[in-house]
Amino acid sequence: MSLQFIPLNRGDQVNRLAGKVALITGGAKGQGAAETALFAAEGAKVYFTDILLDEGRALAESLQQQNRQAFFLPMNVARDSEWAEVVQTVMDKEGRIDILVNNAGISKVASIEETTDELWDQIISVNQKGVFLGMRHVVPIMKKNGGGSIINVASIAGMRGSQVGIAYGASKGAVRFMTKSSALELARFGVRVNTLIPGPIATDMLSVFGTVDPEHTPLGRLGTPEDVAYGALYLASDESSFVTGVDLVIDGGVTTGKAKTSP
Repeated sequence: MSLQFIPLNRGDQVNRLAGKVALITGGAKGQGAAETALFAAEGAKVYFTDILLDEGRALAESLQQQNRQAFFLPMNVARDSEWAEVVQTVMDKEGRIDILVNNAGISKVASIEETTDELWDQIISVNQKGVFLGMRHVVPIMKKNGGGSIINVASIAGMRGSQVGIAYGASKGAVRFMTKSSALELARFGVRVNTLIPGPIATDMLSVFGTVDPEHTPLGRLGTPEDVAYGALYLASDESSFVTGVDLVIDGGVTTGKAKTSP
């Protein structure tokens, strides 16, 4: 995989994450890979995790060939022991973590009757518990360092009713409110916690939900992983230093209303 980001010509805003250390989960492909590549292009030292070993190693090699500081660490976000190992590795190398992006997630469309205990537990463990574990391990580090930015990736399925599966919607709705509670708790320590909420984004995960007509979005197209990555970049950077507890929705207007069907 080869992802190349050329920062936009923003004068003194280039290298918006210079000197920062970022940890991104689910970073081997899709939105996570775009976030990893963009953060590294903007000057961060990025450690990214995934269960997709081949894809993760290939992305790290590609970015390093572009003189980016990106390093892959295998991890299942649902396992506390693996979080402990990854965070300790980053701390041993860097001594700090400034940015945490809880991006890893899984999905499967299933009706209420089709949702087994095993499927429910699997989706909740990755999408919800994985976010909790990430915060639990990184928050003490950020508090000690005097601040940081945590970005929890949810979905528009956690904002409104949808037919993408009860477990998936429940997990993403939980992430939103975990974020808001954490933002209030951690504000006095300088730790900002925000939710990134993608809509229909052209990734492999979208195919799980079936065919999505781009014309069903008010902007008339599907989102790209890069659209989401630039939203994450804003929340990770000091430009959002007075922003915490918010939902940054990147959905082409889907949750605002219906797309126009005629002039």
